[in-house]
Amino acid sequence: MDERQALLSFAALSQETRLGVVRALVVAGPDGLAAGAIAERMGVSASNISFHLKELERSGLINQRRESRSLLYTASYDALADLVKFLMEDCCSGALNIRGHVEEPDDCCAPTGAAVKDDVGA
Repeated sequence: MDERQALLSFAALSQETRLGVVRALVVAGPDGLAAGAIAERMGVSASNISFHLKELERSGLINQRRESRSLLYTASYDALADLVKFLMEDCCSGALNIRGHVEEPDDCCAPTGAAVKDDVGA
């Protein structure tokens, strides 16, 4: 991740509703959430959440997909991991015991269900 992309990501996350949306989508996992469900959880109107979702999508932190008549949103785990790696890139004079936790992800965000099938077919 370059500095320009990091700034775009941090700008998107610097607003309370958008930060809450990303956190909710991380918890939701690869199945994601519908826009209406996100609006309800955040306590905002549909038009308000639409604005915030577009900003997060533009920053690359979330993804959108259509299922039937619904728009579903998921966290972009790769983009979020890249953002953390960007922050930790020069951490602690290269101390491997600290950087290793960032560079070697655990199974917390392993894809399940349909996401696994997509990876296998690729």
